[in-house]
Amino acid sequence: MIAEPEIPTEFQLPQETEAHFSSDTDFEDFDGKIYNPTKVKSTSSKKVNISGEKGKSGNGAKSATGMNRMNGHHQQNGEVENMMLFEVVKLGKSAMQSVVDDWIESYKHDRDTALLDLINFFIQCSGCKGVVTAEMFRHMQNSEIIRKMTEEFDEDSGDYPLTMPGPQWKKFKSSFCEFISVLVRQCQYSIIYDEYMMDTVISLLTGLSDSQVRAFRHTSTLAAMKLMTALVNVALNLSINMDNTQRQYETERNKIIGKRANDRLELLLQKRKELQENQDEIENMMNAIFKGVFVHRYRDAISEIRAVCIEEIGVWMKMYSDAFLNDSYLKYVGWTMHDKQGEVRLKCLTALQGLYYNRELIPKLELFTSRFKDRIVSMTLDKEYEVAVQAIKLLTLVLQGSDDVLTSEDCENVYHLVYSAHRPVAVAAGEFLYKKLFCQKDPESDEGTVKRKGRQSPNAKLIKTLVFFFLESELHEHAAYLVDSMWDCATDLLKDWECMASLLMEEPLNGEEVLTDRQESALIEIMLCTIRQTVECHPPVGRSSGRKVLTAKEKKTQLDDRTRITEQFSTVLPQLLAKQYAVDAEKVTNLLQLPLFFDLEIYTTGRLEKHLDSLLRQLKNIVEKHVDTDVLEACSKTYHSLCNDEYTIFNRVDISRSQLIDELVDKFSHMLEDFLQEDEELDEDDAYQVLSTLKRITAFHNAHDLTRWDLFSSNYKLLKIGIENGDMPEQIVIHALQCTHYVILWNLATVSEGSSTKDRLIMLRKQMRAFCQLCQHYLMNVNTAVKEQAFTILCDILMIFSHQIVSGGREVLEPLVYTPDSSLQSELLSFILDHVFIDQDEDSHSTDGHQDDEASKIEALHKRRNLLAAFCKLIVYNVVDMHTAADIFKQYMKYYNDYGDIIKETMSKCRQADKIQCAKTLILSLQQLFNELEQDLGLSFDRTAPGFSGVKELARRFSLTFGLDQLKTREAVAMLHKDGIDFAFKEPNVNGEGYPAVNLAFLDILSEFSSKLLRQDKRTLYVYLEKFMTEQMILHREDVWLPLISYRNSLLTGDDDTMSVVSGISSRGSSVRSKKTKPATGKRKLPEEESNDGSWISREHSLQSPLMMQSPQLTSTVMREAKRLRPEEESYMGVYQMPHHQPAVDYNSQMSWLIAQRQQEEARQQERAAMNYVKLRSNLQHAIRRGTGLMEDDEEPIVEDVMMSSEGRIEDLNEGMDFDTIDIDLPPSKNRRERNELKPDFFDPASIMDDSVLGVSMF
Repeated sequence: MIAEPEIPTEFQLPQETEAHFSSDTDFEDFDGKIYNPTKVKSTSSKKVNISGEKGKSGNGAKSATGMNRMNGHHQQNGEVENMMLFEVVKLGKSAMQSVVDDWIESYKHDRDTALLDLINFFIQCSGCKGVVTAEMFRHMQNSEIIRKMTEEFDEDSGDYPLTMPGPQWKKFKSSFCEFISVLVRQCQYSIIYDEYMMDTVISLLTGLSDSQVRAFRHTSTLAAMKLMTALVNVALNLSINMDNTQRQYETERNKIIGKRANDRLELLLQKRKELQENQDEIENMMNAIFKGVFVHRYRDAISEIRAVCIEEIGVWMKMYSDAFLNDSYLKYVGWTMHDKQGEVRLKCLTALQGLYYNRELIPKLELFTSRFKDRIVSMTLDKEYEVAVQAIKLLTLVLQGSDDVLTSEDCENVYHLVYSAHRPVAVAAGEFLYKKLFCQKDPESDEGTVKRKGRQSPNAKLIKTLVFFFLESELHEHAAYLVDSMWDCATDLLKDWECMASLLMEEPLNGEEVLTDRQESALIEIMLCTIRQTVECHPPVGRSSGRKVLTAKEKKTQLDDRTRITEQFSTVLPQLLAKQYAVDAEKVTNLLQLPLFFDLEIYTTGRLEKHLDSLLRQLKNIVEKHVDTDVLEACSKTYHSLCNDEYTIFNRVDISRSQLIDELVDKFSHMLEDFLQEDEELDEDDAYQVLSTLKRITAFHNAHDLTRWDLFSSNYKLLKIGIENGDMPEQIVIHALQCTHYVILWNLATVSEGSSTKDRLIMLRKQMRAFCQLCQHYLMNVNTAVKEQAFTILCDILMIFSHQIVSGGREVLEPLVYTPDSSLQSELLSFILDHVFIDQDEDSHSTDGHQDDEASKIEALHKRRNLLAAFCKLIVYNVVDMHTAADIFKQYMKYYNDYGDIIKETMSKCRQADKIQCAKTLILSLQQLFNELEQDLGLSFDRTAPGFSGVKELARRFSLTFGLDQLKTREAVAMLHKDGIDFAFKEPNVNGEGYPAVNLAFLDILSEFSSKLLRQDKRTLYVYLEKFMTEQMILHREDVWLPLISYRNSLLTGDDDTMSVVSGISSRGSSVRSKKTKPATGKRKLPEEESNDGSWISREHSLQSPLMMQSPQLTSTVMREAKRLRPEEESYMGVYQMPHHQPAVDYNSQMSWLIAQRQQEEARQQERAAMNYVKLRSNLQHAIRRGTGLMEDDEEPIVEDVMMSSEGRIEDLNEGMDFDTIDIDLPPSKNRRERNELKPDFFDPASIMDDSVLGVSMF
């Protein structure tokens, strides 16, 4: 094979030969295959001519005729024909073969013009408006033509036909690829061997693929890859024809001399020689495309181009495995599996799937599998879910091909994905698990064994295997997710409920291992999950976005399965409950959920009433035996499901339920009397009996209306005595509170129906208020669990019986409205502060002493979040006063990780309800924190202290919650500032007026909200601030006055409304922060009368300062228009520069002049300092930007390890690659003895890269 050392982009047009063909199908061989005997035969050393100068495309009169045709009328129609070719392919309506046949006829008539049309077709498919003329085609080099087309490319839009949106362009890519494929197929017997068309097309596509224009590069790469695929198909046909010709030749030669046809032998030899020459030419063409396009573009910067290359090389290896399925080509796929784009990694996996699917090809993939197996396994955890799915499917194919390739560790990495929340990943992992563990053929199974059912069925061992796997999954314990993962591939196994019941009921056979107690529990849980998925027909929570609409066939299957479940377990369930499972809480809880999925009509139609009676007896026995809450709630739900008045079994079940409740209530009443009459200390046995009975009644009251048993009086008496004595057991109080809560809710449901009398409404009102008082008392209980229960119930009752109870036309319930008084609100808030806003280590009561148990900590945090959410809901719905939220808002920063989302949502809802009141609450929370800071650090604390910085940061966070629309929050922000100013000057200094107010430092915090003020409101607020200022305050420059200075400057910023000063400039060193945003001007302006009315300030206050008349106006240097400062200068000058006053009529003129002179001198000095700082800062920023620009120019690596930080990057891999070491050498015919066997390439790094470049070991 002859390889080219270098592939220039210029191409040379060969001289036109004298041979002309009337069609592309001149001769047929003996097998109906076509070949051309008039073709030049000496092609063994030919290469695709794509270098050197372009030659003339004709000679003599023939060439002159062609040139005249191109310069005449025919050329004028060239663009029309070319446009029609592009339009036909774009529309995709005509048969592609007829389009190609028309072009072939044109090529036979005048191949220069036809080829020019084809070149312009590729140019137009790239989205270029330019046209290659005949003059350019004859006299310009390939690179010059491409440069010319690049200049005429429309750069207004980055879209081109392959990327344009819309249904018309979606079909374009497939039509474009089909055109190339059909073109090669129709030309495969003569035209592609004329050393003209293919040389020109390949040279053009090679040059375009190296263009800097993405559209040229993408389109030409796609065309070149599809052209290569078509040539591979041609090479494959040639190989088959050569094998057939060789076989015919051997057959004819082996005949005896008398019967041997010498003419036929000569013809076969000639045909074989012709096919060999054609194959050599095809090899040259494919070599040119592979080394000129693929080797460079498979690592292109554009992921779509890389994906095209990898997709097509997979097609080549699958189509012509004898030539391409070797390590020289597989390594490109292996390397590209590290690509940083999921689209490219996905193409790698789909290409490999096509190879591993054919088991005959697996032996050729052994070395590749050993080298890249670890990478494929790691891709099962890819960040792109679709890539992970295809990686698992590829491993499944690898597993089917060879069971020994994947180690147990590799398989375990896939096993745990059956618990993934992403269903496609879990389903793929479930199929892998099923193929690995459940598809092993049992050698002992025979015809008789297959027909057996129950415990002896073939599924028995598989079900045990499933149970073992479930128990060995240490990371997960969710059977529903395991069942859902295997539902599509192992439906018959998972629906074999008869076998599952037999494993639980029947005794083990001789030599069979008995299921352990843990295995039986797992089997029951899996059985329940399969039944639930069968009846509900949707995946478990977290694995589906919505309910699936069932087809008619699926609905019929669902009904049939539900009938089969009912018939199977209506008889088996009582037996299972009667067995030892009745004493196991976990097992009985799962078994009692089975009737929820029954078709209860089967009990009547199937005459199964006796089994129903047996089930009811077992339910009663379970209620009497168990005190576990989960078991009792399961029994309650089962009774509720069976007590459906739509079925005829209702009366039978209702009688059984009533008898059970009667017994429980009578027992509770008698025991309660004895329990409360004892003067001695409470007996533990009696307390246990009362508690167990109360738990049973509470569990049933949750799902059943027990109003006619009047449980309120007994529970109220029990709770009241518990308050008086203070020694009531904790659990009794908790369940009594819960039971009483259910009583009130069921009474409310009855009253809401409208059938009750006024007396009953009044009675409910008394009961509700009396119960709330009890709960309020229990908030002071010493036991934390009791307090949490009382708090939760109080929040629920206050929410239910709030003013919203009368909405929706229920005005009759207005007497039930209950508004908590201030004492109750205070106690609820105190509970939140004492039990929610605590450190994790302090919550010893909630974790029962297991502080190191992470699961217990998470559970305790979840409980505290629920408590906080319950109280915040009262705030949001205006059940409690909004100002109580101040104590919660001030915890926003400290407990952001635990409760930040709840507090932020509460702020948002409060602002929607009342903007002004919410703003007052926010400033109140900051005031409380400020007061706490003064108590801890003293009145004259350092404003650089961490505590003060934390309050300022909280104020900044609060400011961000107001959003960008200042008009919507105008009044709220202004009222916030007013309250802040009032607070700052509320308490004067005891030392006199010459000293700052006690809370003056609060203005530093308040300045964080100045950026949310409109300019008009800033003026009004400034005038309001002057009311509290004295002459001495203006003259002071000490640190203690800097909060006032900074806040005044924040109100005086005219154009830059977003300035925010962190702290004053002091001798100790302070920081200045200038927040630069777009000035709030030009978009929405307020009328002058609206902006100056100051409607949010009380009208009783005068807007004039006691020190200044109306004429003086303070003007900051930031507002000067004569000398416009840069933003950096504005931020610093706004801090340093003091306002410059005009003289007032009642001021001493001399004093005013001295003050003005002093301020001007200070302003000049500070301006010079600020200018020097700004210049230094500008130079530094310029240097940084310059450095950043250099870094941004660096090209980003194309390939990286997606799962972990990888040192191997594709640039390193490709540096030192020698792309001329690989030649496409088609394999010899199977019967060709004169050719040598191809030697396998064992991924020799020397053939593709320099070892010094490789950062990590690929192999």
